[in-house]
Amino acid sequence: MVFQGSSAAISHTGRVRSNNQDSGYSGSNLFVVADGMGGHAGGDVASAIAIDRLQHLDHHYDTTAEAEVALRTTITSTAQDLIEAAQERPQLAGLGTTVSGIIMVDEYAVIGHIGDSRIYLFRDGALTQITTDHTFVQRLVETGRITPEEARYHPRRSVLMRVLGDMDANPEVDTFIMPTRPGDRWLLCSDGLSGVVDESHVAKVFGRHMPPARTADALLKQALDGGAPDNVTLVIVDVGGQHPLYTGTPTIVGSASNPNGVGIAASRSLLPTGWLHPQRAAANEPSHFEPDTEYLEELIEEDKRRARRRRIVGFTAIVLLIAAIFGAGWAFYDWTQTRYYVGTDDDSVVIYQGIHQSIGPISFSTVYEDTEIPLVDVPNAWLLQAQDTIPAASLEQAQQIVANLRALVPDDGGDK
Repeated sequence: MVFQGSSAAISHTGRVRSNNQDSGYSGSNLFVVADGMGGHAGGDVASAIAIDRLQHLDHHYDTTAEAEVALRTTITSTAQDLIEAAQERPQLAGLGTTVSGIIMVDEYAVIGHIGDSRIYLFRDGALTQITTDHTFVQRLVETGRITPEEARYHPRRSVLMRVLGDMDANPEVDTFIMPTRPGDRWLLCSDGLSGVVDESHVAKVFGRHMPPARTADALLKQALDGGAPDNVTLVIVDVGGQHPLYTGTPTIVGSASNPNGVGIAASRSLLPTGWLHPQRAAANEPSHFEPDTEYLEELIEEDKRRARRRRIVGFTAIVLLIAAIFGAGWAFYDWTQTRYYVGTDDDSVVIYQGIHQSIGPISFSTVYEDTEIPLVDVPNAWLLQAQDTIPAASLEQAQQIVANLRALVPDDGGDK
């Protein structure tokens, strides 16, 4: 059965880069996004070669198993094409590309994936990431060393652990099969979209239920409004639905759509541009970097150092906070000890040092002097004030209050 649905593909250079190294394909049964890397020409060539090889899979399959084998085999064998391209044209050495593709077979989506382009499924109002990024930071997330939110801004978020390139003739490709149903909307995109527009905004746009082409335009606009530091490519596939069905002509976007072939730069810088952060690199530099073993070990050590620094900073902040609270508490207590008041205990008038306040079991006053003036000899008016406490600004003032009170108390303890 021919796939029943509608789709759209769109690709844009973005606001920073000078050329488009992405490619996308939307056909009758096949849908692919490829994000190239390897310099001004290498990325163009790699993603275009991937689309050229994969578009031959755009036909009906009797079984999902047949489609899965074809998808995995074709993606894997494309690595050899990239190796040969680099051998024929040494200036392309280091070229590579991500590949994320879907073959629709009856009520199933057959998925192939390598790299950090993504496939999402929007179903019943919820957006779910279906593929797993083959990146260094994703490994950190999976091991619990950083959070997904921290991964979005990690300085090494573009370091790929797996990619289709000229360095590995037998790349490990993820393939799997998922059931799909009418009403599902699939999104395939390069990280030029997912790195700028978060999932909540994508879901909000999908929730408007616009046709695929209008939805793609809306998402591209959000990426451009967000700065679009990288190429932006996306393919949207609706299963069933009310929008027009496939017309018979595939849509190819990005570098693979260049009818005259991809240009090759005359020379390439010898600088290790893959070490540069994509937003700080020159516009024609690669947005990804596949590390060798030594560099990967260095990244792991760097992340350990960063984690240690975070722990040290966190511990220091806690210590400083405790010290600040203790210092403030001590300063307050020290101030209270400059205050005095006249009060009473069980049977006499007492001068207290501090203030007549407490926090739980902690009192901010202590007995400074028991005047030994019996409460029974104190005039009632004074007694009521003393029981409520009579504040004094200094010890001298407290002693004067006691002296005034003592003058009212008969020496013989007679009637008040």
